Amino acid sequence: MAKSRTVYVCADCGGTTPKWQGKCPHCNAWNTLEETLESSTPAASAHRYAPLASSSPVRSLSEIEARETPRQPTGLDEFDRVLGGGLVAGAVVLIGGDPGIGKSTLLLQALASLSTTTNVLYVTGEESAEQVALRARRLGLQTGNVNLLAEIRLEAIQAAVSEQKPTVAVIDSIQTLYSGELSAAPGSVSQVRECAAQLTRLAKQTGIAIVMIGHVTKDGALAGPRVLEHIVDTVLYFEGDTHSSFRLVRAFKNRFGAVNELGVFAMTDRGLRGVANPSALFLSQHEQQVAGSCVMATQEGTRPLLVEIQALVDSSHAPNPRRLTVGLEGNRLAMLLAVLHRHAGVSTFDQDVFVNAVGGVRITEPAADLPVLLAIMSSLRDKPLPRGLIAFGEVGLAGEIRPAPRGQERLREAAKLGFSIALIPKANAPRQPVEGLEIWAVDRLDAALDKLR
Repeated sequence: MAKSRTVYVCADCGGTTPKWQGKCPHCNAWNTLEETLESSTPAASAHRYAPLASSSPVRSLSEIEARETPRQPTGLDEFDRVLGGGLVAGAVVLIGGDPGIGKSTLLLQALASLSTTTNVLYVTGEESAEQVALRARRLGLQTGNVNLLAEIRLEAIQAAVSEQKPTVAVIDSIQTLYSGELSAAPGSVSQVRECAAQLTRLAKQTGIAIVMIGHVTKDGALAGPRVLEHIVDTVLYFEGDTHSSFRLVRAFKNRFGAVNELGVFAMTDRGLRGVANPSALFLSQHEQQVAGSCVMATQEGTRPLLVEIQALVDSSHAPNPRRLTVGLEGNRLAMLLAVLHRHAGVSTFDQDVFVNAVGGVRITEPAADLPVLLAIMSSLRDKPLPRGLIAFGEVGLAGEIRPAPRGQERLREAAKLGFSIALIPKANAPRQPVEGLEIWAVDRLDAALDKLR
């Protein structure tokens, strides 16, 4: 009979240790070791550590022929954009997001589109077959060629995949699967790691593209061991407010394409629909010019986006004025206010400052510094910025305006949407004039504010 022994597995790195410790000896993370039971049968151990790819002799890198990897479009343009053009044979994709955000809906739509040209398989472990059929009928999808399997046992899923030989298989979700070779419960660190490793091995050996849905923690990170993200080829995050109809899909890791790509969807009664012009979503339509509003041109992967930054500066009635950001980094706001005081002579020590990125989009690049400060100054003076103004640029601690990457693409996107003035870093000034766009190039923060007086 198989013997089981107690081991402690790190929830961050997946490392094991025979006894509990306060700090993981592998990654030095504190309080991450979880108790689990591990089977010690020789057959199980040999099977578990089988290589993910067949062995090959040592060769010189220059002798290996590099071929362009063909891609399978999913039929959803925004999803293909995030994937880098489509699914690659043998690729393993992990997509995570909050409950009810639309992960299963998105993948069911993609499989329905793929099923018209290729063989697909949908494995559901969280819902019954009837529930999936009801959703497909509600969305109006043609699912006559979509094969469905309601199963959570890994060995049964592997047998079904080997028998059906689909081009694309969806696993919903990886946390519900379990392997009979391990005695741990489904969703535990050892089960998630084992099931993901075996499915990855199957994908690499057969050339089947496997898409796995993953749960997220309350902090928004993917649940399970960190090794799960290392095993897969692509990691996608499904973001958005459940109270809003807009959804964002971001690529945080992609071995077959660019990272930080962004796909924008709108949730409708017929499922998710791609948004061809997402800049229109993030721009508020004001009947007249309002103070505290500035439009910035941000870059998400290869796509330029126009996002409205709103700021509200009000007198504080508390000893410690509040600094609150939504969609932007809070610590960076405190730094920008210090730069504004030191190099422009504008103090906000007795003011509450609130900054918001319209539309629920999250901006992480430093090119938002200049638009944030312009919106703050507009609100502080209660004076709207010039109509048709767009801005971008990083503000340094010395008050200098640093350039942003891909400035030409940002300017072209602004001109296409009808903006007439661009306040940008001097290093981003185009050599050739942009039709319909007046360029204000500055190299210092005080010079930028003087342009708006």
